[in-house]
Amino acid sequence: MLSKEEIVKSVPQKGFIGHPKGLFSLFFTEFWERFSYYGMRAILIFYMYYAVKDGGLGLDREQANIIMSIYGSLIYMSGIIGGWIADRILGTQRAVFYGGIMIMLGHIALSLPGGVTALYASMVLIIIGTGLLKPNVSSVVGDLYSANDPRRDSGFSIFYMGINMGAFLSPLLVGWTQKEWGFHAGFAVAAVGMFVGLVVFWVTKRNLGLAGSQPTNPLLPGERKKTFTTFGVAAIVIAIIGIVTYMTGHFTIGNFSLLITTLGVLIPTIFIAYMYRSPKTNADEKSRLLAYIPLFICAVMFWAIQEQSSTILATFVDTRTNLMLGDFKIEPAWFQSLNPLFIITLAPVFAFIWAKLGERGPSTPKKFALSLFFAGASFLIMVAAILLTGTGALINPLWVVLSFFLVVLGELLLSPVGLSATTKLAPQAFAGQTMALWFLASAAAQAINAQLVRIYELVSETSYFGVLGGISVFLGIVLLFMSPMISRAMRGIK
Repeated sequence: MLSKEEIVKSVPQKGFIGHPKGLFSLFFTEFWERFSYYGMRAILIFYMYYAVKDGGLGLDREQANIIMSIYGSLIYMSGIIGGWIADRILGTQRAVFYGGIMIMLGHIALSLPGGVTALYASMVLIIIGTGLLKPNVSSVVGDLYSANDPRRDSGFSIFYMGINMGAFLSPLLVGWTQKEWGFHAGFAVAAVGMFVGLVVFWVTKRNLGLAGSQPTNPLLPGERKKTFTTFGVAAIVIAIIGIVTYMTGHFTIGNFSLLITTLGVLIPTIFIAYMYRSPKTNADEKSRLLAYIPLFICAVMFWAIQEQSSTILATFVDTRTNLMLGDFKIEPAWFQSLNPLFIITLAPVFAFIWAKLGERGPSTPKKFALSLFFAGASFLIMVAAILLTGTGALINPLWVVLSFFLVVLGELLLSPVGLSATTKLAPQAFAGQTMALWFLASAAAQAINAQLVRIYELVSETSYFGVLGGISVFLGIVLLFMSPMISRAMRGIK
């Protein structure tokens, strides 16, 4: 196995604005991958529930929202398997490339008039492809730098900007294309975006040197047969269960969503319990794990609200918002550009504030509490908009813009802080695996959303937004009061 020093030495260390040359490859690969994903996601919900005469599939709106939530949850869950495949079989470079190919094929499937069958086939391809690409491309970025390289944090910040630039531009372009030429043309733009990303990666991958070229923990010859046999048996069992439930009429979207919701809650619960009970976890680490639990729960609450931007809020924009500016119509998909736009604008401001405050800044639990206040406010502002506008009337789109703005303030308080806290609170023996736990918070949130979207169709909009917003604020208050106790349990970690 290659050493860290050998890998870093093989990478051209200058060539992209003072950073390793390989950062150029990864920046634009991720730019185009996120361009393709967020472009597709910006119009997918509308494609599912728009009438066939309008170019959609004509699905029930509740069913469309459930499918979107399941889809999002499985995408986050797939990163665990994708990371394992890279670590043990492919290496991160090949995992990224093969993942990109599957994502592109998924978008191509959507760009063809294949109906619901093509929709589900594309989702399977994109879930597998994103699981291979998303966690591993970030890992390759880390391999470009030595552990003590002062450029490392800056490099990840540049990489993060690439993600948000792609996510900002794609809904605008894909949404406009869908407006002019239909949904399949919009999905074709997403496919072309991923193709460009693959070309960039392939042409410039020599800049990566040996970074990600080999599995970090490859399967030994004796392990291969046992592992592949286990996976094969599991696949056959799952297939049999699927066939039996389908033949007996029990394989429905509702039942499948309940399964995903159950897994979304159970997997992180079992994961935390396993680490806590492990003899490799010492007393201080057990205390830190206990401190992490309320943070994790609050993260699930936050992402449950934030991730509804592509489901409940997207349908609200489409059906309950005045999108006409004179004779010009604002496309609903364009609202999906607000989140990355606000992040690009505000992330440097938050970085400056934390640097300025230094030790005087709020603790990690207090930042999480503040993030829940902003998330709750983003839904409570929707209640105010509906009440002030009048029941059934189309609301001013600026209310929705304000809602997106508030939740982004919360995201900047929680997302980077949560990543950092996860790495610092992780037991040493589970340092790598604990990063997967952080992403499982988003998976759990989306899995829970698969049930929440059912409630949205049954209650009034003010009740839905008001109750969820109120719960978020309440949890924020609870966390604020618990923060001194949580900070003590973190045993010196801030």
